[in-house]
Amino acid sequence: MEQANKDIRNKIKSSGLTYWQVAEQVGIASTTLSVWLRTPLNESRLVRIKDALSALQKGAAINA
Repeated sequence: MEQANKDIRNKIKSSGLTYWQVAEQVGIASTTLSVWLRTPLNESRLVRIKDALSALQKGAAINA
């Protein structure tokens, strides 16, 4: 069985981030993010997660 939202999961992992960091940036609990990732994301949630990843990656680049 194919895991839902594999591309987002891979982006989080390859960025060296944790789910809790992404969830905190989105403004939700880490458990909520885990629930969201279990099923296909609607457009609103997908945009929120992608925006959070982008912001966290920019922050990591600045702090490097």
